[in-house]
Amino acid sequence: MLEDINIGLGITGSFCNFPRIEGLIEDLKKEKVSKIIPIVSQSSKTYDTRFYLKDDFLKMLEIKTGQKIIKDIVGAEPLGPKNIIDIMVIVPCTGNTVAKLATGITDSAVLMATKSHIRNNKPVVIGISTNDGLGANFKNIGQLYDTKNFYFVPFLQDDYIKKPKSLVLDYSKVIDTIVYALKGEQIQPLFV
Repeated sequence: MLEDINIGLGITGSFCNFPRIEGLIEDLKKEKVSKIIPIVSQSSKTYDTRFYLKDDFLKMLEIKTGQKIIKDIVGAEPLGPKNIIDIMVIVPCTGNTVAKLATGITDSAVLMATKSHIRNNKPVVIGISTNDGLGANFKNIGQLYDTKNFYFVPFLQDDYIKKPKSLVLDYSKVIDTIVYALKGEQIQPLFV
């Protein structure tokens, strides 16, 4: 389904999702994607957390993808002008990143990669992971949902009792979402 596709894989600071990224990369490779280019946000490359040590995480990304990580705005900017990727996939995508995408702020490698990429009228997939998806960021999610070339991985409330406003993507739907987005369609249902 995804043979010969070049993917920009944007990773933002939803640290509890980092252990899932290795499996996602392996799943994408099983689909015979041509290239997976890892792009990390400032927090993703800076902080050690209880979920992953930054150096281990960055090393894993380079080993699993076989690509150098894009870590800054200058490295991300050429993606669009050089038409390097077919689709930008931001997994996980924090509420902070969603808010900045919705308001046109470009202050990280992931945001610059996305801005640079959409100039080519190509799809962006967002795998939301935020504690305020049904709160302050609900309007930003809605705005991007209603913006051309933005597609969402289906999501759910990860703990509706303890965190009633929290949303997280369904990792089992990432590849299907990419396939649909490449056809210009939003996979349904969105809320699982």
